[in-house]
Amino acid sequence: MGEITDFDALRRAMAENSEEPEGPARNARAEQLLVEAEKLNVPLAVIEALGHQLKVYNYSSEKDRMFVPFARLLRMWDERPGDFDEYETHSLHWVFKWMSAGMLDQPHIPLASIEKWLGEMEHRYRLAGHSERAVRSAEFSVAGHIGDFPRAERAYTAWLAADRDRMADCHACELHGQGSWQLRNGRDAEALELWRPVLEGEYSCAHEPHTVLASSLAPLLRLGRVDEARAHHLRGFRLVRPMESMRGAYADHVEFCALTGNEARGLELLAERPAYFTDTGQPRSRMDFMAVVTLLMDRLTELGLGEQRVPGPAGRAWSAGELAVHARAEALELAARFDARNGTSYVGDQIREHMAQRPLVDRLPLGVRTVRTAPAGPVAPVVQAPTPERPTLPALLAEARRQSDTLQPHALEAWAAVARAAESVEVDMYVRAEIADHTAMGRGPEGVELFERAAELYAEAGDEGEAIAARARAAYVRALAGELDEATAAIGEPYDRILALYADDATGVRQTASVLMSRARILMRWVHERSEGAADAEQAVRELLALVGGRGRSDVRLLSRAAEGRAMLAELAEHAGDGERAGELFRQASAQFVGAELPWFAVEYELRVAALAHEEGDMGEAERALRAALEHGGPYVEPVGRAQLHLQLAEVVGGRGAAEEAVEHALEAAHWADEAGESGTLGAWARHQLGGFLLRQGRFAEAAEVLESALADLSAETHGDGAVVQTQWWLGDCLSELGEHHAAAERRLQAAEIARHWPEQHDHATLAHLAAESLGNAGLPTEADQAYTRAGELWRAMGNVHFLVRSLRARAWLALRTEAGTEGARTLMAAAVAECETALAAPADPAARERLTGELGHTHRQFGDLLARSVPEDAEDGAIQDAFEAALAEMTAAIAAFAELDEDGLHSRTGAELAAGWLEADLSRPADAAARARAVLDAYEGADQADDTVRARRAEARQLLEPTEV
Repeated sequence: MGEITDFDALRRAMAENSEEPEGPARNARAEQLLVEAEKLNVPLAVIEALGHQLKVYNYSSEKDRMFVPFARLLRMWDERPGDFDEYETHSLHWVFKWMSAGMLDQPHIPLASIEKWLGEMEHRYRLAGHSERAVRSAEFSVAGHIGDFPRAERAYTAWLAADRDRMADCHACELHGQGSWQLRNGRDAEALELWRPVLEGEYSCAHEPHTVLASSLAPLLRLGRVDEARAHHLRGFRLVRPMESMRGAYADHVEFCALTGNEARGLELLAERPAYFTDTGQPRSRMDFMAVVTLLMDRLTELGLGEQRVPGPAGRAWSAGELAVHARAEALELAARFDARNGTSYVGDQIREHMAQRPLVDRLPLGVRTVRTAPAGPVAPVVQAPTPERPTLPALLAEARRQSDTLQPHALEAWAAVARAAESVEVDMYVRAEIADHTAMGRGPEGVELFERAAELYAEAGDEGEAIAARARAAYVRALAGELDEATAAIGEPYDRILALYADDATGVRQTASVLMSRARILMRWVHERSEGAADAEQAVRELLALVGGRGRSDVRLLSRAAEGRAMLAELAEHAGDGERAGELFRQASAQFVGAELPWFAVEYELRVAALAHEEGDMGEAERALRAALEHGGPYVEPVGRAQLHLQLAEVVGGRGAAEEAVEHALEAAHWADEAGESGTLGAWARHQLGGFLLRQGRFAEAAEVLESALADLSAETHGDGAVVQTQWWLGDCLSELGEHHAAAERRLQAAEIARHWPEQHDHATLAHLAAESLGNAGLPTEADQAYTRAGELWRAMGNVHFLVRSLRARAWLALRTEAGTEGARTLMAAAVAECETALAAPADPAARERLTGELGHTHRQFGDLLARSVPEDAEDGAIQDAFEAALAEMTAAIAAFAELDEDGLHSRTGAELAAGWLEADLSRPADAAARARAVLDAYEGADQADDTVRARRAEARQLLEPTEV
């Protein structure tokens, strides 16, 4: 921090301070600079330092401190207006508006003083010759704040009717205020329409579209436009996050989280800004913030999380319930102070209404990682017949049997309820057998002994067929545990006995089919685990199908056996390498399950179809199957399964270019992965994909938020270093598009460091090149030159002349900003020309020669531009002439190179021709300049006049001709 010795040094210091982040540190520096300004004994220096201090106070949490420097400025103006230059005169009148808004935000300033100030503002604006537009806007703000709607409406109308002049707020800020008035009157759609030019980037300023994006969240939710709301939250919060002065907009984003089931993200936002709980410089935004904190804490308490630890004011630990009480008291106390000042109840009424809002969406997935604060509900509702509040055992038993008979997804849960009810009462032997049987089904490989117990109980109850079926199930469970030999031995006796009983009509088709299915499943395990016994397995499956075929038209269980048998044949066909037949059989199995009104069983087989289609390159069939799986599974697929389904669909539809739909599926995948507790694994991959699809759509801010969230969990060990590099790469692209060049360079360099160790170095070179570009844009020419040098070495080693040349050209332009200077720049550009010429001298196919010729042309063109632009302003005429002659020679060489490309080089040739023409004009050769202009017009004779480039070049050529035609 250099010493302030003169006015220029002071101005440089104030400019540097303006670039610092908002906050107390910047404010303290502004105060220090005012002290330094006073030492210079230059009135304008003090005026500018006071203006700087006032500005940084306004854009900080210490807004209440701006009244003192403004009062001093106003006094200086009244005493010696001649000390103010034109800019400071304008600035003084401009900040009258800040004072008006600032007074409204401070409840200790009487309303009468604010009204008096409005009159003072109107008087001074009139004396200065300004329109009353800014005055009426300020009056509208006062009337709206106190709830005087008739006066606010009159002021609003007068505001819009008055002429716009230099004192009017920018278009973006005015539209924000106008839209906010529509919101107050319940006109959400009208507000959003007014804000559209700001949201679409037509108008912007230091705080827009930041505040409009925040203000748009609630109306978008109320209108059901949830996708836009999500996008505005991700995009807007990224803008608001680094700006300390935007507590009100920040609160809007916390409110959005509370209204969309994203309470956990709301807590994360609160944790990022602990000072917002206590900063007192702007009571109005603090009141709004505490109201939103109350809303969020009430929501957590309602969800049964009132004891959860939450971020709050420093100095103690807070639970959600405790913070709700504290925040409500703070918000209402501040509202009471405003209402006492205003003489109305309007502010308090608004705050109470704000805190009483109800969620507008149960849960809106955002794509960024989050934890669900509310306990997740069941995968699908359990459908039960109407029963009393405390269902009796007979009722529970009837419901469990109904669900088992119809193969409902929650049958085992129903049997668990029966087991609990039967613990304290006497039940008959058969019911005990059923309970043991179904309990065993829920235990997987650990259910062998319980199946055996169920078999004993069935036998004691007199149902020999069901006893055999239970033993067969026990045998299959052994196979699941890897005990194939034991399982095969165990299934032999049940198989022989069930067939004997069935032949004697001593048991039914259901029990027989159950045993045959268990045997077929065991033999299929041999095929899958040991790649043997395919013929035996197929014979067992066909025996099952022969038994149930045509018998189960109304028996869901038999229909299910037939469908599963068909799927087993598909697996055997796949094992034999017949993918086409396997796919057809899997489709048949799926159709049978759907026809039996058991669509959830079809999911697995549609997934198998999708995998087979993917292997065959039939992406259309893969997409159909995945969509069918998602449709059939409905709410019955577990969260992790839904995440996988959506992720696969995202990849398939994204692969055919449907990025918008791919975004929807990737978003759902990330949501369900979070629900499944797989945020760090499957969720991170889903966010990686989501970020890529958002980037592809040009939604850079949203993509950046998602990719940053993904990087928190992505690891080379779990996801592969390729995924980490790609995510860093995409994030660097997003940050570059957003103008965050320093951050973009960091991401690209981090990715390049990983790629440095890969055998194939193209990605390493590309990332180094991109990082250099970002470093240059970030104002770090020395670091950028180092990165381009490294990239150039890699391009040379790989034999990539084109990118080697481009790295040299980039370094040449950077040299003009470093110690290397003009000579260094010329040397580098000459080296780029030499690389092209050397490559062209070597044998190459026609297409490669054409590309190299184009590269040479662009290099000569840039060399010419560099020579012309690098002439110092104070250079002597002879030096200027020499530089322009050298530049003209390079342009002429560029024209010759582009001419070799015929039609493909037309636009590049005419561009160079015009540049040469302007140089001819600067060298006082009007005839030569005119000749070049006519050459361009001749080149476009008969060309498509709808082509923008053609029109622009012809217009420039005519402009170049004008001086010679006078």
